[in-house]
Amino acid sequence: MNDEALLGPWVRRFLLEHIVAERNLAHNTQQGYRDAFCQLIPFVAKQSGKPIDRLAVVDISGELVRLFLADREASHHCGIPTRNQRLAAIRALARFVGEHSPIHIEWSGQIRSIPFKKTMQAVVPYLEKPEIDALLAAPNRATPQGRRDYALLLFLYNTGARASEAAHVRLADLDLCTASVKIRGKGGKQRFCPLWSTTVSELAIIVERGEPSRPLFLNRCGRPITRFGIHTVVERNALKAQAQSPL
Repeated sequence: MNDEALLGPWVRRFLLEHIVAERNLAHNTQQGYRDAFCQLIPFVAKQSGKPIDRLAVVDISGELVRLFLADREASHHCGIPTRNQRLAAIRALARFVGEHSPIHIEWSGQIRSIPFKKTMQAVVPYLEKPEIDALLAAPNRATPQGRRDYALLLFLYNTGARASEAAHVRLADLDLCTASVKIRGKGGKQRFCPLWSTTVSELAIIVERGEPSRPLFLNRCGRPITRFGIHTVVERNALKAQAQSPL
């Protein structure tokens, strides 16, 4: 199988050349695309019974993409926005391949025809206090993941930080002695947020000794959590809270 047919070289060109050098997309968008393919490619390899390094472009069929998206929603409790973000990355790759490889134009069109799901506009744009309490009570704090989830949810509630902002907080930004944290927002703007004593206590539990540049919140594999990972944490615990304390 030549390089033009193999999936790997196309993904590499797309991630390292196209979205970085050619389009200069925002770092969060680049990371979101990488996250999507880190999830999609093993899924396709398992479904097709092929090693990852032998996957062909056409192995990512429209049917498998739909199965992948359904799996994200059903097994990983991803909401419609997260599902659509994954699809956007896949469609962007398909467009890139189709524009550079005539033999893949038909395949590109099939993938790009997969529709996004419509999201319903939220009726209530904020959570009431009982809903916040139910959300914070959802994580199982007897487990490391549950303690991380609780600390993250409490941090978001305390600071009002966006998911992307929370994902970029480093240990050096956190000052437990003065109960404050430095948060970097859009356009490089910075702000200092006071932390509640409860938040400080919870963060002290999950923070281990590490380099100042280490992210404050890690995923269950010990790697930096992404904004999409934070969305997943919120969605997972919201579903659990709804099941435990339906309002």
